[in-house]
Amino acid sequence: MAPPSIGDDLPSSYADDDPFKKAAPRRTGVLLHPTSLPGPFGIGDLGKQAFIFVDWLHSAGCSLWQVLPLVPPGRKSGEDGSPYAGQDANCGNTLLISLEALVEDGLLDDTELPKPMPVSKVDFKAVAALKDPLLAKAAKELVKDKGPLKAEMEAFRRQPAISAWLEDAALFAAIDAVVNEEFWWYWPVPLRDRNPKALESARKEHKDFIDAFVAQQFLFQRQWQALHKYANSKGIRIIGDMPIYVGGHSADVWANRNQFELDKVTGKPLLVSGVPPDAFSSTGQLWGSPLYDWKAMAKDGYSWWIKRMKRAFDLYDEFRIDHFRGLAGYWAIPADSKTAMVGSWKMGPREEIFTAVKKAVGKVDIIAEDLGIITGDVLKLRKAINAPGMAVLQFAFGGGSSNPYLLHNHEKDQVVYPGTHDNDTMVGWWQRISLEEKKAVREYLTVEDEDDVAWVFIRAAVSSVGKTAIIAMQDILGLDNSARMNTPAVQAGNWGWRIGEVGSIEKLEKEAARLRGLLVQYGFVRAFAERQVATELDGFSCKLTSMLGTFLSN
Repeated sequence: MAPPSIGDDLPSSYADDDPFKKAAPRRTGVLLHPTSLPGPFGIGDLGKQAFIFVDWLHSAGCSLWQVLPLVPPGRKSGEDGSPYAGQDANCGNTLLISLEALVEDGLLDDTELPKPMPVSKVDFKAVAALKDPLLAKAAKELVKDKGPLKAEMEAFRRQPAISAWLEDAALFAAIDAVVNEEFWWYWPVPLRDRNPKALESARKEHKDFIDAFVAQQFLFQRQWQALHKYANSKGIRIIGDMPIYVGGHSADVWANRNQFELDKVTGKPLLVSGVPPDAFSSTGQLWGSPLYDWKAMAKDGYSWWIKRMKRAFDLYDEFRIDHFRGLAGYWAIPADSKTAMVGSWKMGPREEIFTAVKKAVGKVDIIAEDLGIITGDVLKLRKAINAPGMAVLQFAFGGGSSNPYLLHNHEKDQVVYPGTHDNDTMVGWWQRISLEEKKAVREYLTVEDEDDVAWVFIRAAVSSVGKTAIIAMQDILGLDNSARMNTPAVQAGNWGWRIGEVGSIEKLEKEAARLRGLLVQYGFVRAFAERQVATELDGFSCKLTSMLGTFLSN
């Protein structure tokens, strides 16, 4: 049928073509890592309290839950508890496994559970000492089990997308447990160089360890996916986090040496990651992870990244790529450097890697962490793959009206944060900024009560044209610097904040109502309100059906 010409009648559906009704719904959520949840054994976990938090998000009108990386924190990295210094890119943090859920599975007896620990900052070494033996016992019980749970584990292990990383990770951990070296490149040469006979011998010698490792990863997967499924049933998508780099002392690097910038003989890193001097550090940030050999990865069709992306989409609905700019251009530091001041910019894979990933995985639902030194190629790459960037309001009040983080400079394809896990809390930030910066805030935003400054910025974030807003839980609670999650370039004392004792989340009804009110006002919860009405109607219908059944039976 030919399209209408000038003066012709338009179709009867013409007036229904309302672009505002077709626009993607606005979204908001909360940034809270599971380790920060309440829980009886020194750390938040994937048990009952996590489900209660999902219920709280739903009651507040949120449709997103953002977490930090779920990988095991590197225990040899010197950064206690850091999910960004993980020992494996694909494994789950087994310290998040709920011991109480293991009792329900029959893998532990309730008499074996330790006494509850009072809530304070997570002491990762103490938690590991407490939980590791019990996790090992539960894994041993699972391995020798003959029931459906064992069959479920074996099916998990056989999945090609899982075995592609799990078997190497288990073998690496087994060798690492008995070879007392800081880095794998100091291992005996046959193991360092993955001699087939040496690896086969190690698999046989450490079979029990490897089976138990797999069992713990299965238990993590099972508990996480139960929580993930529950969140989705409540209309909540989970946003994960992918550090762009992986730790050098990891199965990822050991099993894929040709994919990294390593010495061809010893395996030691030649070039490592970091950023040059910036607002966080006058000497830059020396992260120390080995850099990718992007030319080798390109020749291989980015297979390592495709496996990693598939794993990420298995765990999350979408995810943030931390230090996204490194995929456009990255800072390369000689491995023997003491700071990040000496280095050079090198070209990254840019759009080519996402073309390969989309072809293999089918989607690229990511958020680009585009903070710090951002050049035109970074913005071009983000736009090319339709990835939203980030706008952090704490960075808005310097540089005048052209500052890109001020509300009037925001774009729809941005995720707006008052502050992230790398920032101070809003109250802590307000308490330490200069009088001049406070004056700039007051001139731009309405600050009637300094004690309520966190909510001033929450309102600002949800009033932005950015279609997504994420609020740190500490800011919803109005907490000061003592609740800060991470201070970049500071190695010790991070990642330990917790929300409070068991029962804390249920007491946050006022905060949920206040947040929901803002989200209704700024158009974030239209879909939420519609879901609520539908749920109430379903409930009313069920009651009527029940009443009718009772009446007829009488």
